[in-house]
Amino acid sequence: MPTTPPPALLVMAPSTLSVQFGPHHLDRLRTAVQLHDPAVVAGFDEAPHFLAATEVLLTSWGCPPITHEVLDAAPRLRAIVHAAGSVRGLVPPDIHERGIEVTTAAHLNAVPVAEFTLASIIFAGKRALPLAELGRTNPAGWEQSFTAQNLSNLGRTIGIVGFSRIGQEVLTRLPMLDTAAVLVADPFADPAEVAAAGGTLLPLEEVLDRSDILSLHAPLLPATAGMIGTAELARLPDGATIINTARGGLIDHDALTRECRTGRLDAILDVTDPEPLPAGHPLLALPNVTITPHLAGSLGSETMRLADFAVDAVVSYAAGRPLPGALTLEASEVSA
Repeated sequence: MPTTPPPALLVMAPSTLSVQFGPHHLDRLRTAVQLHDPAVVAGFDEAPHFLAATEVLLTSWGCPPITHEVLDAAPRLRAIVHAAGSVRGLVPPDIHERGIEVTTAAHLNAVPVAEFTLASIIFAGKRALPLAELGRTNPAGWEQSFTAQNLSNLGRTIGIVGFSRIGQEVLTRLPMLDTAAVLVADPFADPAEVAAAGGTLLPLEEVLDRSDILSLHAPLLPATAGMIGTAELARLPDGATIINTARGGLIDHDALTRECRTGRLDAILDVTDPEPLPAGHPLLALPNVTITPHLAGSLGSETMRLADFAVDAVVSYAAGRPLPGALTLEASEVSA
């Protein structure tokens, strides 16, 4: 006998739905699961009766935190499929104890972040962004900069902090550059896996000492908060650039301000702490610091590959197959 399709609920911001999911996504879902009417809500209080029957939650940006109270109101819930990046802050750490599987499209969200990071590394090698700023105020200073600076992507040493999904995606793209070395710092990484990806695993101190360009890809955990502070920044060579597309809280911003204000270091920050920085923050005024509005991750059409993954995952679950990419408890504890 045919089984009854599992009830499913989509929870996300209306703006997310309009950009990320097309009619073909909803049509595929309707063939596999029972959808509430409306199929998509912005909050759990909009569908309390349906939540009680829901077996699958499909979430994305704008979904409120799935608290213990929400889980108590959804006793039949067995799977959460997140069509975005990290689920840290979305689900409680002990969600696995309730027998609920969780999967996320974070591995696909890693792709545009890695692309953005590679572009930042290339720009850093040429000091393109600080020199663009110089051109606005003193174009005559360009010629002196060209002769006085090492503006090159040849033979650079690249440091990667965090052998995460994104860190690994960055490593796969670095062979297009003729680097001197790619160094990786991550206490949880396997040296053989890092070597197979084209890097050399070293303690953080050695990576800092040798990196012309340092790119952060670590999760923000109690153990990593402020991990790049005064002492760590002081170890970087003169003229180095620090790139952060991970989490703003990894860097002590006061220490970074002091270093960048001297002109010894450059910085490219797609994330800050707080985010956004308040008006008048000294980092915003430094010509050798470029701050972008957390745009490295999936935006626009890039979000559709995450939607494709999420719909595939829901269809797989409804068909009785394993939930693709389901997070283990161990992975959840060290993920971003």
